[in-house]
Amino acid sequence: MASPLFDLTGKIAIVTGAGRGIGAAMAKELAKSGARVALAARTDSDLKAVAADITAAGGEALCHPFDAGAENAAEELVRAVADAWGALDVMIVNHGIAVAEDALDCGREGWEKTLQINLTSAFFCCQAAARQMIAQGRGGSIVVTSSTASSVAFAGLASYGASKGGVDQMVRQLASEWGEFGIRVNGIAPGYTTHRMRNSRSKSWDPEIEEQMKLFTPLARRGEPEEFGGPAVFLASHAASFVTGVVLPVDGGYLAR
Repeated sequence: MASPLFDLTGKIAIVTGAGRGIGAAMAKELAKSGARVALAARTDSDLKAVAADITAAGGEALCHPFDAGAENAAEELVRAVADAWGALDVMIVNHGIAVAEDALDCGREGWEKTLQINLTSAFFCCQAAARQMIAQGRGGSIVVTSSTASSVAFAGLASYGASKGGVDQMVRQLASEWGEFGIRVNGIAPGYTTHRMRNSRSKSWDPEIEEQMKLFTPLARRGEPEEFGGPAVFLASHAASFVTGVVLPVDGGYLAR
């Protein structure tokens, strides 16, 4: 008998960065657990492909174009989903970018773009979701994708690490402020994965770094995108009803070393 703790039937969820990789995997798992899922990303063809997979499996999905760098994008996304489905219960903020460059070579443009996409845009997605949830009066769950780079320094990822460190503190701050409304705010910190961010110039796939990754990861491998669906469902569901302000490492044990 399946546990009702993880049942998301009747829940309405948004996943940003849902067109590929971890975001797509999270969206599909939320749908398998019964949620109606709004998919948000920049590339329409990617969204349609994920939506097709969800509907083919018996789920329900809608696509919404989302440019994390655009002003009011978060408010428009939440409003569109609330208009279409009447409510919002789960917000997964998963979009992000990573540009690898030494700190001495990091320019203002790259620094500000990374923080704008990874931190500022993430905050306004959380804020827009919280406002909708508060108006509904029934609480909700917000989950933000962080990174092990928020806790450990990686060569050439100064702007990325700073942005994700900000995400971790944002999660704690928002959990503290919004708990009175029944809104839980948590994070997921992926370790090395088999998924590559679009337009990323990270050096994390160099053979030397690959060997280091295996050495320092107790499970000695990269995570598959599908392995992040379960943690997302857990944090979104009643199974995590007393969990808030937590950034959950999903990293094969990397941070344990």
